[in-house]
Amino acid sequence: MIVRDLKRLALVVGPLLVLLLLSASLWHSHSDDIASHVGSLLGQGGKPEASSTRRPPTLTADEKHYEIYSMSTSDGKFFDIRFGIEVFNPNIIPHQTFNDTWYIVGQAFMDLKVDQADTTVHESGCIAQFLNGVLMCIDYVQHLPIEPTSGGNCTGDFAYISFNVGPHDARVFMGPQSPYIIYGSNSAFTCFGQFIQDFRKLVNWEYELMTPDDFAVGTEIERPAPYAPLEKNYFVFWDSKGDMLVHYDLYPKRGFGKLETNGTVGPDLAPKVKDHDDKCLKRYLPELPADHESIHQATNSMKVTLCNRADAGCEPHDGNTYIMTIAQHKTYYNYHSEYEPYVVLFQQRAPYELHAISRKPLWIHGRQRHEGRRTDMMYVTSANWRDRGVNYHGYLDDAVILGFGYEDKHSAGIDVLAADLLHDIGLCDSEES
Repeated sequence: MIVRDLKRLALVVGPLLVLLLLSASLWHSHSDDIASHVGSLLGQGGKPEASSTRRPPTLTADEKHYEIYSMSTSDGKFFDIRFGIEVFNPNIIPHQTFNDTWYIVGQAFMDLKVDQADTTVHESGCIAQFLNGVLMCIDYVQHLPIEPTSGGNCTGDFAYISFNVGPHDARVFMGPQSPYIIYGSNSAFTCFGQFIQDFRKLVNWEYELMTPDDFAVGTEIERPAPYAPLEKNYFVFWDSKGDMLVHYDLYPKRGFGKLETNGTVGPDLAPKVKDHDDKCLKRYLPELPADHESIHQATNSMKVTLCNRADAGCEPHDGNTYIMTIAQHKTYYNYHSEYEPYVVLFQQRAPYELHAISRKPLWIHGRQRHEGRRTDMMYVTSANWRDRGVNYHGYLDDAVILGFGYEDKHSAGIDVLAADLLHDIGLCDSEES
């Protein structure tokens, strides 16, 4: 009788708890205490459906990729991310207080066929947990309160961008102490630039004080000339001294410099390592034809120490700790884009030369092949340490959670050990062919 009554009670209380959650504001973490327990009350524990064993990367049948498998799904496939509205190019960072809870943010889909008058774009997000194997909002999805910018520098073929205002293609990521967001918007220096802001100012991130060095408002990141009309996908990194630098180009040549809190950037430091880095890029990245293919940086950065956190002798130093990011080889044939992700490591101390690049691109388990050369388009936009408290610096046995857009309309993710991302990575200074 007790068990039967409890089941009946759960059927009533469970939906009521969900309604309570939905009545709370997305960005007010006073509701998080309830949110962190809703999964367990509904029988899910707030966690994904864990697989029984970790599957290490394997070569695909054509031996052109290393296939990676999710740690948090029973079949190893990627998991869906559901906002409740159409959102793509997702970002995932851990909640600051509760385990198995994340902030998810992405580009809200804008259908100009439905509303041609409103060309304002938005980055939207919520607090999320895993329910029935899906990472989904447990609160209202809301637009981030990012102020639109106006530059007036879009002319010719890019003139239309002046009317398409609001944040684009955001990257939300953890720094050593706090979270940040970088997004595209109309620029004061070129047509379309990159801006950075402290993510805590856009949500109710409690228990942490702001400092004068934080980007309390959206701040445009400058770069040494020349500017491209559309600047995209900058990422920042922190070196071994704790200095913050911005990396604005990877290919065909790198570009990066020291970032100041007013958005100015010091001189380009990449020429110091150009000869070394050009050889490494040419060695491991595919040679490109004249048209339809390109290589560009795609995600934020993380710091990784190449030993296991669980090992007593694992101590980080410049000889085993590197900045990690993901770059992508884009192809565009038959009006369809495809992306192949490569992991890139570079030194955390000056002069920040490249250290290693994936020998083969990654294949996310669950990606499908179709007739001809076409495969599912998956564009990796987010790479962060999965678990709360790791922040910017992790180890080989720490889990990474990747977010990616799926055919420019959907969101999905996968979580793997850092060691799996670095499987068979090619060292720049290796003598092997």
